[in-house]
Amino acid sequence: MRVVSSIIGIALDCRDPNALADFYARLLGLEKAISSGDWAGIHTPQGIILAFQRVEEYVPPVWPWKQGEQQQMAHLDFKVDDLEEAVRHAVSCGARVADTQYYQTSTVLFDPEGHPFCLSTVA
Repeated sequence: MRVVSSIIGIALDCRDPNALADFYARLLGLEKAISSGDWAGIHTPQGIILAFQRVEEYVPPVWPWKQGEQQQMAHLDFKVDDLEEAVRHAVSCGARVADTQYYQTSTVLFDPEGHPFCLSTVA
């Protein structure tokens, strides 16, 4: 029996929800739709809300994983047509390229709050 019909949103913890929403809005070419002191977010064309919630004691994850360090709790993947161009754009928005990379068809980056995400030419 199917009880849940779809994903409506994903929320990421962070120190500054509005700044992180601004980053993802620039990265994805979208508008920030939700903005308050503790929450911010954007709506994707697919109808998913990418939300950011303030956590005062937020600790950025370490990637790749290291024993005894804060582990990632989520990893966002975005499909792109031109990987080099997409990486340049992400870096110009404030992302940083991870030192460790595993595939030629994707690049791991970190958003300004340290969440890892991938830009990938394959779905």
